Amino acid sequence: MQFKHPEILWALLLLLIPIFIHLFQLRRFKRTPFTNVAMLQKVVSESRKSNQLKKWLLLIARLLLIAALVIAFAQPFIASQTATKTKETVIYLDNSFSMQAKDNGLSILEQAVQDLIKNVGEDKVFTLFTNGNTFRKVTVNEIKNELLSLPYTHKQLDVDAISLRANSLFSNSEDVIKQLVLISDFQQSMDLGNGMQDGTLQTYLVPLRSSLNRNVSIDSISLEEHPVDQSKLTVLLSGGINEESLPISLHNGEQLIAKTSANFSSNGNAKVELSIPVDTEILGTISIQDNGLSFDNQFYFNIDEKEKIKVLAVSESDNNYLQRLFPQEEFQLQLFGLNQLDYSALGDQNVVVLNELKTIPNGLQQVLRNFKENGGTVILVPSVDCDLSTYNPLFSNFFATKFLESQVLEKNITGISFDHPVYQNVFNKRVQNFQYPKVNQSYKLVTQAPSLLTFEGGEPFLCGIDGFYFFTAALNLENSNFKNSPLIVPTFYNMAAFSLQAPAIQHMLGQPTRIDITTELGNDNILKVVKMDYEFIPRQQSFTNRVRLDFDENPSEDGIYKIQKSEEIINRISFNYPRTESLLRFTEVEGTEHVSVQDSVAGLFEHLKASNTITAYWKWFVILALFLALLEVLIQKFIR
Repeated sequence: MQFKHPEILWALLLLLIPIFIHLFQLRRFKRTPFTNVAMLQKVVSESRKSNQLKKWLLLIARLLLIAALVIAFAQPFIASQTATKTKETVIYLDNSFSMQAKDNGLSILEQAVQDLIKNVGEDKVFTLFTNGNTFRKVTVNEIKNELLSLPYTHKQLDVDAISLRANSLFSNSEDVIKQLVLISDFQQSMDLGNGMQDGTLQTYLVPLRSSLNRNVSIDSISLEEHPVDQSKLTVLLSGGINEESLPISLHNGEQLIAKTSANFSSNGNAKVELSIPVDTEILGTISIQDNGLSFDNQFYFNIDEKEKIKVLAVSESDNNYLQRLFPQEEFQLQLFGLNQLDYSALGDQNVVVLNELKTIPNGLQQVLRNFKENGGTVILVPSVDCDLSTYNPLFSNFFATKFLESQVLEKNITGISFDHPVYQNVFNKRVQNFQYPKVNQSYKLVTQAPSLLTFEGGEPFLCGIDGFYFFTAALNLENSNFKNSPLIVPTFYNMAAFSLQAPAIQHMLGQPTRIDITTELGNDNILKVVKMDYEFIPRQQSFTNRVRLDFDENPSEDGIYKIQKSEEIINRISFNYPRTESLLRFTEVEGTEHVSVQDSVAGLFEHLKASNTITAYWKWFVILALFLALLEVLIQKFIR
């Protein structure tokens, strides 16, 4: 038993007062003479025994009465070890898209919000955070409106991120009990793993599940373009029932341009092919009608007029192969001899190819450095007998590269860096036994640049990254058969294509995205991205004839966005929500270590309330005191 005011117990010393009164009779006795006291002696003896009993009963009653009153004022109570300690409560409320699943007409997020409002006490101070918002030290009435209008998001924190966020919201005091509550449907993507490992927290999991057991989703699209015939748009769906037919529509803006049905196979997947016109600007929306989650029922994309990549080649050798590598449909190729080159023309290009020049003049070196600094791409193929004294001053500015002596030795090109950005999406599998190209003469060099292609033995044949690439051997047919190798097409195509990061037909939110917009900005101009009333300014870097945009945190909504310079629309870009939450697969939280699992939000707060219950006994001691006072009156009246 514990006491709210233990200092009052010192008043129990008052029990000494009745003890002294009863033990020491302070009255003076008066003698009365009697002639015959034989019979009187017996009466006095009997009265003395009866009087002694009454005194002891009164003493006990008064002692108990005083003790009961003192203890009542000290307010005794019984509580658990945690009930009397200060508590901090941090609640994580999952508002990811999977919480859109409905049960009895309400989404499980809406049900969780209503249960929180009903069961959290009005005076209870707590901290609540979601996947995007944080409310510190608030009461439920202060954030009631925000909770009722809480938006869904594609961002889903994993358990480690939740733990880090929660620990930052708790105080540093060691004298408080820290309670962490996780309210979620606990999809497998959260990856509970070994559970919450922080033993200093009391962690409670509240898994909320809907009766919804399937969800049809538009997962991805791909475009196969044909220069003459109609292009083919392939749409992949998942989550259907075998032999189920689901209508699917394609709109260009507000206009319906195609409609068909998706027929699902036994694994729940479907593939739909739609035809779209060639050389037509399309603001596309693919949509389905599904009773599951709503965020993945539409997919946005846009097809703009493709911008040609400007390539300028300076050559002193056969350059016909460059015309085959850079077709007119996608590239604007210009060919010059070194003595014909106007250096000022490089500023308008995206790619400059130096094809087997014997020397690189000093003026051209400076122009190439400026061109690279402004975001251009340089591809260099050395000559068999190049003047290294004019090459190395240029190469010294890139990856600390230096060409050494030439070596006449036949070598096979055997190594491919499959993880290099140039080759990442080229091969379906890592080819090891391809027909090796070879060279007869090459240059030794020292460089810090990564290798794309290597000779047997590991010496580099092609090096570079981020807009500067160089070969270590000439590519003319007398020196190498690399021009006849299938490798040459994706190598040159991708090196040039990376010079202008044109927008893909769609992008996923939450993934780093970089695009290049061909435009020139003044000193005070910027590009902004707009969709109806929602607009933002992305991170951007301005070059001579283009602007590079980087998207990371923004945007937060899916849709087709306009890229504007002032009020002029110069391009468009489409974003879609990631489909990681489309699969309704959940983690079994029962048995997770270091946590307590509760069936509902209401059940959780009943459990917390029960663990904090304090049983007070001061009323019983007041009743006991009243009973003892009555008992004293009865003793005085009935015991003679």
